Parts: sequence; C-alpha cells; structure tokens
Amino acid sequence: MLDHMTFRVRSLAATRAFYESALAPLGYRLGHEGEHDGVRMLGFEQGGRFDTWFVEAPGNPSGPTHLAWHATTRAAVDAFYKAAMANGGRDNGPPGLRPHYHANYYGAFVLDPDGNNVEAVCHDPE
Repeated sequence: MLDHMTFRVRSLAATRAFYESALAPLGYRLGHEGEHDGVRMLGFEQGGRFDTWFVEAPGNPSGPTHLAWHATTRAAVDAFYKAAMANGGRDNGPPGLRPHYHANYYGAFVLDPDGNNVEAVCHDPE
C-alpha cells in the first residue's frame, strides 16, 4: 500500500493551482505549504493524512510519471477532469470506461503542468 509520494516540479505556483483544484473532488486539500531543509514544498492531505508532496526543483523535475488517485464515484472522476483541465491540464484521456482494464474501470487522464500523467479512477459500478 502506498504511504506517500513526492514529486519534483518546476513551479510550485502552477502545481498548486493545478492540484488544489484537481484533487478537491477526490477529498484532498492543500494542508502544508512551506520549506523543509531549504526546499519549498506543498503537501496535500485527505482525512488528515498527508500522502502527496511536491518539492520545487526548477531545473530538475522528476517527470514524467503516472499517478492515479482513487475516486469514490464516477462524478468525482468527472469533476477531477474538469477542474484539472480548467487549471492548466492537458487532456490525456477524457472520463470514461476503460473495459480493457476491467468492466467497471472509470478513469480520466490529464497531463499536469510538468507533463506527468495523472488520473482519477473509480472501480465501482454506477
């Protein structure tokens, strides 16, 4: 099981705008913004648990990577996609069923400002 993840990004401002909006429908909020060991960072939490971190590395981002967040409903997947697209995301697969993964796999894929392929997915039938 995943405990936490940290991504190196070029711009914390662009990252904050993108993820603060895109992750809100999944129950996440920005819970920390500050410095650690001289590095600027953002921390996102859900239900009091931090698991998603971004550190500023203007000349050395780590992307592209793929990251998927669990959504409890298909409507949350749709809202993730809409919010991400409205805040600098680029389409990499609109919301919809992906039956080649399994019959109820409903996901949406967006490229974030650093080119990472981010996804929200719901595995439940609706």
